[in-house]
Amino acid sequence: MTSGLPRRFLDLLTRPRVAGAAWWSVVSRLPVYLMSLALVLTVREQGGSYAQAGLVAALYTLGMALGSPLIARRLDRQGRAAVLTATAVAYPAALAVLVWCTRPGGWAQPGAAVLAGAVLPPANACMRSLWARLPLREEERETAYLWEALLTEVLVIGAPLMLAALMLAGSAGLALTTIAVVGGLGTLGLAHTRLPAGTAGTDHADRTADADHPDRPADSGGADGGTGPAPQEPRRLLSPLREPALLALTGIMALSAVPIGLLTLAIPAFVDRHGAPGGAGLVYACWGVGSALGALWLGRSQSRVAPQVRFPRLLLAYALGTALTLLAGSPPGLALALAVGSAPIALVSASEMSLVSGIADQRSLAEAFTWASLATVLGDALGQQAGGLLMDPLGPRAVFAVATGSALAAAGLAFACRGLLTRRAAPLVEYAV
Repeated sequence: MTSGLPRRFLDLLTRPRVAGAAWWSVVSRLPVYLMSLALVLTVREQGGSYAQAGLVAALYTLGMALGSPLIARRLDRQGRAAVLTATAVAYPAALAVLVWCTRPGGWAQPGAAVLAGAVLPPANACMRSLWARLPLREEERETAYLWEALLTEVLVIGAPLMLAALMLAGSAGLALTTIAVVGGLGTLGLAHTRLPAGTAGTDHADRTADADHPDRPADSGGADGGTGPAPQEPRRLLSPLREPALLALTGIMALSAVPIGLLTLAIPAFVDRHGAPGGAGLVYACWGVGSALGALWLGRSQSRVAPQVRFPRLLLAYALGTALTLLAGSPPGLALALAVGSAPIALVSASEMSLVSGIADQRSLAEAFTWASLATVLGDALGQQAGGLLMDPLGPRAVFAVATGSALAAAGLAFACRGLLTRRAAPLVEYAV
């Protein structure tokens, strides 16, 4: 029953001039899903304490939160080539300085961590905004966002395994540096790969290439045929969030991420209290695998329902799935509850991306996707903080209950804001890609 969806993925990801951007973006995003862990392991390897390691990882995340909206804004205004090339060089360089030129206890290592986070290549925002601008049918675009959500689950599971494999052959610092360099190379590939003719706002490099082949269809990127510069309208801080629909959506996304952070703390605590601390990793894996399988099993029919309609329904299913953790009486039972209950998670993420691409100003798509991602990171962090405060006095089962309540609140807010989320984007105009 799932054969149709893998075929749709294959058709999309092997299409000429789409495949290059899609696969380079996978390579460029490898550091995103393991860098905090890699930083902790590296600082510990250097003789630092857990407090120092946690500080470096936290400052890296802080730098990312401060820098990513600004970099995404430059991406919207200047296009892929300049911004991705600069960050592809700066990011591994900053991490190499952190690993090989600094040590725990000084000011240089925290400073390098902030800098590395601030210049993280905006590969997620770039590729997701490209999916909105590529000449695709709506069904293909929905498939692309489902692929993005599924890819996130795969990288969350697979990237730490890659780090572990690299550490078998060398140190944590060498593994971190290798991943950063590989990610930089992937970013360079994404920066300079050609896009299909007809991509909205195709940048200068792609238009020049098309000019060398007059038999190709003309670029339909903007009102001037794709030859003019990106508009330099005044931009304000938090400008994408001035759109009420996008502000509501990011609020829902933040609230729906709180249960993820809560469960991140509650799962190992539950497993530990049942006398099987070594099984926490396997239980976590069931959580991610269930989400990936849910996307493959259920995702084939998602494009038949408008995203603003299916989004609240999926959040409600996500809340009910979270509630299954309350029924678990043992680690195997929790693993089963997470595997079944996580089935809607990737579909929720795919619907979020579809909504962002529809309600955001089309001239600031990368920045809008960045704010959406930051909302999820913030919600996750709040959940982890709350889970840490609640765990000792109340225990993991109470944290499961709070996670369920948070997910139900997110679903309720989504149903309440359903009218706002029907707003569609303004017509495409010329902007940089």
